Amino acid sequence: MKTHFLFAGFCLSAISMQAQTQTETKKDTISIETLDEVLVQAVRATNKTPIAFSNLSKEELAKRNLGQDIPVLMNFMPSVVTTTDAGNGVGYTGIRVRGSDGTRINVTINGIPYNDAESHGSFWVNMPDFVSSVENLQLQRGVGTSTNGSGAFGASLNLLTDKFSYDANGEIANSIGSFNTRKHTAKFSTGLVNNTFELTGRLSNLYSDGYIDRASSKLNSYFLQGTFINEETLLKALVFGGNEKTYQAWNGVEDKEVLKNNRTFNPSGAYIDDNGVQRFYDNETDNYKQDHYQLHWNEKWNSNWNSNLAVHYTKGFGYFENYKVDEDLADYGMQPMEVNGETKESSDLIRRKYLDNQFYGITFSAQYAKDNLEVLFGGAANTYENDHYGEVLWIRNQPQNQFKQEYYRDNSTKNDKNTFVKATYALQDKWILFGDLQYRNVTYKANGNETGLVDDKFNFFNPKAGITYKIDDASSAYFSYARANREPNRNDYENGNPRPEKLNDFELGWRYASQKLAVNVNGYYMLYKDQLVLTGALNDVGAALRENSGNSYRLGIEIDGSWQFAPKWLINPNVTLSSNKNTDYKAEKDGSLVNLGNTNISFSPNLIIGNALTFSPAKQLNLTWLTKFVGEQYMGNTDSKVSKLDSYLTNDINVVYEMPLNRWFKSISFNLLANNIFNVKYISNGYYYTYDDNWSNPGTVQTIEGTGYYPQAQFNILGGVTLKF
Repeated sequence: MKTHFLFAGFCLSAISMQAQTQTETKKDTISIETLDEVLVQAVRATNKTPIAFSNLSKEELAKRNLGQDIPVLMNFMPSVVTTTDAGNGVGYTGIRVRGSDGTRINVTINGIPYNDAESHGSFWVNMPDFVSSVENLQLQRGVGTSTNGSGAFGASLNLLTDKFSYDANGEIANSIGSFNTRKHTAKFSTGLVNNTFELTGRLSNLYSDGYIDRASSKLNSYFLQGTFINEETLLKALVFGGNEKTYQAWNGVEDKEVLKNNRTFNPSGAYIDDNGVQRFYDNETDNYKQDHYQLHWNEKWNSNWNSNLAVHYTKGFGYFENYKVDEDLADYGMQPMEVNGETKESSDLIRRKYLDNQFYGITFSAQYAKDNLEVLFGGAANTYENDHYGEVLWIRNQPQNQFKQEYYRDNSTKNDKNTFVKATYALQDKWILFGDLQYRNVTYKANGNETGLVDDKFNFFNPKAGITYKIDDASSAYFSYARANREPNRNDYENGNPRPEKLNDFELGWRYASQKLAVNVNGYYMLYKDQLVLTGALNDVGAALRENSGNSYRLGIEIDGSWQFAPKWLINPNVTLSSNKNTDYKAEKDGSLVNLGNTNISFSPNLIIGNALTFSPAKQLNLTWLTKFVGEQYMGNTDSKVSKLDSYLTNDINVVYEMPLNRWFKSISFNLLANNIFNVKYISNGYYYTYDDNWSNPGTVQTIEGTGYYPQAQFNILGGVTLKF
């Protein structure tokens, strides 16, 4: 609370200071806002671009911004499926688009890559409440346009941070809810002082016990942005980051019987004490801190040319700690030990695995626009360095234990360079031609015990082309082709000798927009070679394993729209119908390699439906009924019934009421989010693994199947109050 009062005082001072300049003439808003958008212009699509995309504005995100993470707030977008380890949207969260998991979704913040360069994952838990500093986001489905960072093999997501504000303002937001969930956010902006400089900032604190037992999250984050503006120049300096401590829930519920009787059971940290009683290790936690630094220079040189140059640096450090039962001491570089005259080659122990990494580089773009031609040049050069090391903190029954015994240390370096050129040309007011060429060079070196010695180099050429036909003022049709290539990630090297992926993406669509009705229809055919599909299994730290599947494809149609069918009613439905297949898939079964024919790609439901029905009885009041249906899906690629996840249907209610105020505060708003109002017991994610049993029946090999599940929360509530200065 002390922090909130300090922020409130700062904001009131800023308002007072800004009042001195209220009579000054403001700048041309169109020119300046255009400069602000240049931060993401190089990686964004428009209605001239022949691909499928969706946008979410700050206002739309704010309606449900009560502590849940960005993937959960995107849950009702087309072709999107989300999941959370803790079950309630706080902590570790994940997103899939068209069946592609988060490691295959390119994410940029102000055009700068966010995916971890080595694992390809986007760990939103490292930036809690970042959505409170997001101006808008765009999700491009499929390959999309050329972007910076890892290749997009299912979608690309780009986020624009807060735009500057002309007027001083402040905001205090607090929310509480089920599972002891709470979020506290304080924001301020000085407004444009002397119509030239603005400073804005945010502090956030989040906590949740989680739906799953002990799946707690303790999260803190900050955001500070300085903006300098003159008529043709925009400079932005950003510092943001966060730290997280989460009790591990990535092991899921490992037994179907346990799931049936105790669906919140968390096996993480379980061990048997000296008295034969099951206990759970208190510090079975993940701990990580990440800080981001960005400097952007946008310049409008004349009526035809503008440019953007950015440098960035990210520093991350953290570890996770585990209680491990009956571990082989040799795996930790230790000799057998004597306990009461008996030689022990294994023991319970507590270990930590550390990451110490940094990511830095430069991005750039320049745009030329004249008459019917727009050309954009861009690219980036980035370097990622990571030290991996582990320590044993404690060994059970060891007479003399040395604290923090290091048992491995390795490092990795990845360099990623790319350049691209994009062009659109309007022909005879009806046709718009689009071309996009990208060259990407990647080098990756690692020396881990798991990965072996890796020294790989990749050169990718990614062409894209398309055409848009303007049918009339309200509608247009488009067709595009995109080629994409993508390197394996660190976990892929741990599993063997992976091959890079290749994708040919064909998109055909139609758009219609009038004053009260908008409809988007998009068909896609994504043809893969050596797609690194999820096997369904996890490694020993909860990361999903992948393997090359040979030939595979995703074929589908997406329909989304918005219809104001009555003065106070608005409906936003979307549906995706798809077929996602591995072609002539081969797998080991009962000791033999078997061709299973065409099988379903893991975690790729054939039907996804979302809907938002909004009723606005008054200008300040919105009531929205949110519905999500996800069809059945397989957790593996063999179509085994054991690996099938059932379909599920959830319904949420979102109520937003904003009341204008005349004194002290600009407004006060109340937000209520009732999730899963029909108390559905559903599972959005899980894992599936197999192993060969050659002991039960000597001379034969039998494939044994196993599963685990991530249950999601039943009925739960979040409520919040926001005061705006």
